[in-house]
Amino acid sequence: MSGGDGLQEVIEALTDAEEDDHRWIVTRLTEPQKRTLNEHWPAWAHDGQIEPPGTWRTWLLMAGRGFGKTRAGAEWVCALARDHGDARIALVGGTAEDVRKVMIEGQSGVLAVAGTGERPRWESANGRLVFPSGAEAAIYSGGAPEKLRGPEHHFAWCDELAKWRFPDQAWSNLQLGLRLGERPRTLITTTPRPVRLIRELAAGGEGVAVHRGKTGENANLPPAFVKAMMRAYAGTRLGRQELDGELIDDVEGALWTRALIDACKVGDKPAGEWRRVVIGVDPPASAEGDACGIVAVGLGMDDAAYVIGDHSVQGARPEGWARAVAGAAARHGADRVIAEANNGGQMVESVLRAAETGLPVKLVHASRGKVARAEPVAALFETGRARFVGAFPDLEDELAGLVAGGGYQGPGRSPDRADALVWAMTELMLGKGAGAPSVRSL
Repeated sequence: MSGGDGLQEVIEALTDAEEDDHRWIVTRLTEPQKRTLNEHWPAWAHDGQIEPPGTWRTWLLMAGRGFGKTRAGAEWVCALARDHGDARIALVGGTAEDVRKVMIEGQSGVLAVAGTGERPRWESANGRLVFPSGAEAAIYSGGAPEKLRGPEHHFAWCDELAKWRFPDQAWSNLQLGLRLGERPRTLITTTPRPVRLIRELAAGGEGVAVHRGKTGENANLPPAFVKAMMRAYAGTRLGRQELDGELIDDVEGALWTRALIDACKVGDKPAGEWRRVVIGVDPPASAEGDACGIVAVGLGMDDAAYVIGDHSVQGARPEGWARAVAGAAARHGADRVIAEANNGGQMVESVLRAAETGLPVKLVHASRGKVARAEPVAALFETGRARFVGAFPDLEDELAGLVAGGGYQGPGRSPDRADALVWAMTELMLGKGAGAPSVRSL
């Protein structure tokens, strides 16, 4: 093979050769050819990672884990910066930390995929990328929608929109500011979750291009990984969502339908101070097991209960999740922590009290199953007596998996977050009447 960069020659050689000969061809390339080929994204991209044709305004790339969504987003941003030196680009993730760790500094982020001479300068103090072309990209959080009110952009890359804390408000503010240039565009890269906004976009209305993809479509993934994931999750609800990229809606008989969850969301806390705040805790049986559910619920002056925080932690030892409980209680000014005592009994009390002197604790003993305890709490949401202040994706997924009459079809082995919410809501709204769990004061 001749010297020089010769990109087209290399691509033609690889296209014409049998797959078994690709490695031999690559070993014969010069270093400039290898570098050029590696940076030529269309030579490596698979179906769904390349910008679709047409005059769309929103490109929804909704696919399973490992499909290559982040790489597609980062390459798209780099190409825009290369072609539009005046571009102002919004990078929006679940949190500012998510944007930094995944979209910018991640293995498939912008800094990793930028070509030779095109690598942007990352100004972490200012929260922006500055490209050699003059284009700039600023970071934003789906949990802070007000910061998107005002700035104007040509383009936007939104990652894991389904997990944003305030998806509707952040999306609206972003779209209202997407008004620079002749053709503003947004790319959304997300694993599917049936939140209202994702369902609307996935319907593929005017100006929306939708591509759905599966984990197995990425030939660059280790075959052993794909095989293991398919063996463990193929055919399950979790596998269909996280591997096949399916947008799965309500479980039949769910106590909390997605429509109910969406209808019960409010953007801000009600006026006035909280009458009470309770932290519900569902401790894990072991540090290696399920999450420790930690959910804060406030009783408003309107006599309605509001979910105001999900502070659940995964894989923490007792002192770790106890500190998380104490931190949640301090943050929200809680007057009571209510914790299930079945797993660990008195250990729960002692660990929580050791985390912070004077922490008010009640232990509750579960005499019925999780779903049976959840049914009267679900009725509070149905009658408008309970609401969510914002979005809590992980908690919502667990609630949507609780099925009337018993059973759980949500993520993970156990609805720990949902159970913590049930304990807190029961303490605030249902008292010690029929159907409420018995409570022992400490």
